[in-house]
Amino acid sequence: MKVLLAQTDTTVGFLSQDPLRLREIKGRDETKPFLKVFCDFKTLTQHTRIPMKHKRLVRYARKTTFIVKNQAFRYVDDPSHAALVEGYGWLYSTSANPTGQSYEEDFCTRNADWIVEDNRGLSEQSPSRILKLGQHRFLKLR
Repeated sequence: MKVLLAQTDTTVGFLSQDPLRLREIKGRDETKPFLKVFCDFKTLTQHTRIPMKHKRLVRYARKTTFIVKNQAFRYVDDPSHAALVEGYGWLYSTSANPTGQSYEEDFCTRNADWIVEDNRGLSEQSPSRILKLGQHRFLKLR
């Protein structure tokens, strides 16, 4: 699978269904899993079990990453980003920078197979908030 460089709903990111290729590009630790981005709520619920108490929160949250049993996922609400993900159903997503460093346009263009740019362009923005969901409560991590 090719690696896409695109503006996500939060920041510039690499997207792919190949976690090994993403890990190689970023120089990321093998034990750290990638965020999975879903194009619609139905596809998300087919791949991930969301505690019943939190389904409404997940469905209507904006720019929020959720963690359930050490699996990170996000349901995309931005129409431009959702249209990109829709062709695949889901994609692994990560920020477009080497691990622990800031965004560099040269690094991104060298490592991406395809660059997808829309009217928003490519710009680093604030990251999503992160909520860890339990059976009855959630914990805000960022």
